[in-house]
Amino acid sequence: MKYKQEVLSVGYIIQTQQLTKHFKHAPIINHVSMNIKEGEIYGFLGPNGAGKTTIMKMLLNLVKPNSGVIHIQNEPITATSYKYLKDIGSLIEYPIFYEELTSYENLQIHCAYIGYEDQSHLKEVLKIVGLQAAEKKKVKEFSLGMRQRLAIARAIVSKPRILILDEPINGLDPIGIKEVRELLVMLKQQYGMTILISSHIVSEIESIADTIGILNNGELLEEISMHSLREKHSSTVEMVVSDTAKAKKLLEEEFNAEVQVINAAVLHIQKLNEKPSILTKRLVLHGVDVEKVETIHQSLEEYFVNRINGGRLHD
Repeated sequence: MKYKQEVLSVGYIIQTQQLTKHFKHAPIINHVSMNIKEGEIYGFLGPNGAGKTTIMKMLLNLVKPNSGVIHIQNEPITATSYKYLKDIGSLIEYPIFYEELTSYENLQIHCAYIGYEDQSHLKEVLKIVGLQAAEKKKVKEFSLGMRQRLAIARAIVSKPRILILDEPINGLDPIGIKEVRELLVMLKQQYGMTILISSHIVSEIESIADTIGILNNGELLEEISMHSLREKHSSTVEMVVSDTAKAKKLLEEEFNAEVQVINAAVLHIQKLNEKPSILTKRLVLHGVDVEKVETIHQSLEEYFVNRINGGRLHD
């Protein structure tokens, strides 16, 4: 396996370039290039089996890529790299604990295992994740939400710069999801952690992510900031007209708008510098009947489903 040694773009704490993994000659991860900025929450979206966990394992060197480049903190990661892992906390798949021990004792054992000697802040870590009241409670008595909190506590106990979380809200009830969501935002804002979180629950990623990467069948379909996505889809106007071809040509030429023909009667229009009423008057003056005008807003969930299905709703 060969790795290029050049430093990639400054400002990104994690980058991959043409990352590929084959199992039994079938591509599981296919030429994935992703870019994660320092201090952001990066939401990795994809259906089950899309390859999210495999990529996270490659970042942690638990799975070796067949080809491609991984840079973390501008350092190339090779098959034998391990020192970089001290700056990364992770939760991959279902967390396993010593059931007969307390949360505090589990953290003590984890610190000893990874060679992290400073254990003076373990109570503070449990407080950060909201488990201070359960410090002496055995893990076998924990709810699923409490286990997820303890898993995150274990991931951040060494004060990492990067947090990699694989489906941390999977199986939680609405209260547990809300608590984990608030915890991740707090870790980013107060502790400056860069967080890579995967999920197939789109609404939860939408509420916390700065950037999303949409993965399907091992391919990264798109990488876009939530700000750009919201801006891009905040002012789409839908028009039902009598002649879509004529209307499209007119709106593009006279208003420099982006116009997409949805079907025989419907247009979606973006990048407007005029009010929809002005467009309507112009179309009518040119003999195009306008039956309906509506401003529509596309959710991330709609956008995600449309991208997975191979198209774009408002592009």
